[in-house]
Amino acid sequence: MEKKATTPAPKAAAAPKKSKGGLLNPAWVIPLLFAIALVIYMFVLGAPEHFIDGDHEKGPKPGDYYGIVYKGGPIVPILMTCFLIVLVFTIERLITLSKASGTASIDGFVRKVRSLLDKNQIDEAIKECDKQKGSIGNVIKTGLEKYKMLTTDTDLDKEQKLAALSKEIEEATTLEMPMLQKNLTIIATLASASTLIALLGTVIGMIKAFAALGASGSPDSAALATGISEALINTGLGIGTAAIATISYAYLNSKVDDLTYSIDEIGMSIQQNFATHY
Repeated sequence: MEKKATTPAPKAAAAPKKSKGGLLNPAWVIPLLFAIALVIYMFVLGAPEHFIDGDHEKGPKPGDYYGIVYKGGPIVPILMTCFLIVLVFTIERLITLSKASGTASIDGFVRKVRSLLDKNQIDEAIKECDKQKGSIGNVIKTGLEKYKMLTTDTDLDKEQKLAALSKEIEEATTLEMPMLQKNLTIIATLASASTLIALLGTVIGMIKAFAALGASGSPDSAALATGISEALINTGLGIGTAAIATISYAYLNSKVDDLTYSIDEIGMSIQQNFATHY
């Protein structure tokens, strides 16, 4: 009995390629950094050589900043953790955004792709995306492949093709944005939370200072100075961490905006080119 020939099913359109997420997972990084901060606080800042006769109760040696910071109390390792989190995730975001930018200059890539689009050299533009890689290369390549597919589609009119092209670029961009913005929220949160944690340490230090003053029944300059010192140490650490976090967030957010603007710029060029030639 003769077998009937079967027609192969059409291939489904490839899903837009999504870049990998951040390099670090906050779920394990933050506890690890807290453990590191605790070890530094107890065994580095609290080492006996930083205190008079090796006794914490006698206070730090004159001019020994390790011992002085240690006397800031239990809020210090928390603030140190905040600082380490900001530092680690800032470095992680810089590496990730550098990879997302691709292998070459973004401005040069944008100019080259727009020049190729003006000449209607779509295949060459796709090759440039393969060379560029990163988030911007992935998004533009997805848009160009959709562009190429729509040029041979006879079922849709021009308006429908433009709408389909625009939707494809938007979807590809949406897939990339979470990767670009990941962990920025942590840095932004610490920009304000560090100040509040420092305020808590300041209040605790002042409570101890006035409690010591009240318990002695007479002015105790040493106890008062210890309490105020603890308060100011926490204040300094918290404000410093908050300042670094604020600067870091602003810089990284501007880098994300630059990438998004470049993607939007080329995406608009692709749509305008399609409207002109087809």
